[in-house]
Amino acid sequence: MLSTADHSRERVGYKYVYPVISRRSGGLSVGINLNTNNACNWRCIYCQVPNLTRGSAPPVNLKGLQTELEGFLSSILNGDFYKAEKIPKELQKIQDIAISGNGEPTTADEFEQVIEVIELVLMNLSLLNQTKCILITNGSLVNREYVQKGLKKLALINGEIWFKVDSATTDGINRINQISGNELSALKRLDIAAKHCPTYIQTCVFAFEGKKPSEDDKKAYIELLQEAINRNIPLKGVYLYGVERPSLLPESANKISKLPEDWLISFAEQIRNIGISVKVAA
Repeated sequence: MLSTADHSRERVGYKYVYPVISRRSGGLSVGINLNTNNACNWRCIYCQVPNLTRGSAPPVNLKGLQTELEGFLSSILNGDFYKAEKIPKELQKIQDIAISGNGEPTTADEFEQVIEVIELVLMNLSLLNQTKCILITNGSLVNREYVQKGLKKLALINGEIWFKVDSATTDGINRINQISGNELSALKRLDIAAKHCPTYIQTCVFAFEGKKPSEDDKKAYIELLQEAINRNIPLKGVYLYGVERPSLLPESANKISKLPEDWLISFAEQIRNIGISVKVAA
């Protein structure tokens, strides 16, 4: 039976398409994994991808993706999937289609065409604009033309971006995402994303080696959000979530732990105090 603790990409035997019960979506999410080689241009210390490597997505078989997505959505619509997986009645609804998976999806050269495939399948199944389409991204490539074209098309099919911001300090970004970056570059990329498609910030919070995020970390994060407001970046809100499964990176295995729910609720309230809506998944 599916659960929030099981996000296996191989569960239904497809290459690209997989189902999850998502805490953030609040139910059944149909995932699309373009990074079938377990490659990403970031290396976030809480990552749950096995044998993660630095790199980009391999070429995408667009026809294969279409066949898988159409076939799997059809099995959900006719009830076969729910019966086989013993999905509770209250979860028997497709909350969204999420372009996510085992790495950064916008590294796929066919990203724009992938959005077109999703649109075609939803149209064929009379689901267009009835089902939310989500891109979960670190936003590192939103300055590229092919990504921006894809984001514009995503916006037209009831789409939204969940843009990763796990820290608002240079040290935190380098430590958590294991990249060379800073809060100013994050703001610039966030601005580009939000002007092409409705955008939420997605932030993972956790204790590292038993230590919670510091007051300075939280203050810097609030200041980044305030700066986004000052720059008129049209944010839809923040998704604040904790870790549910252990990191599979050797350098951080057994070092990441879950924060108390009241910590997330308290931090969410601080964010709301500057006028930004927050959803929490502890």
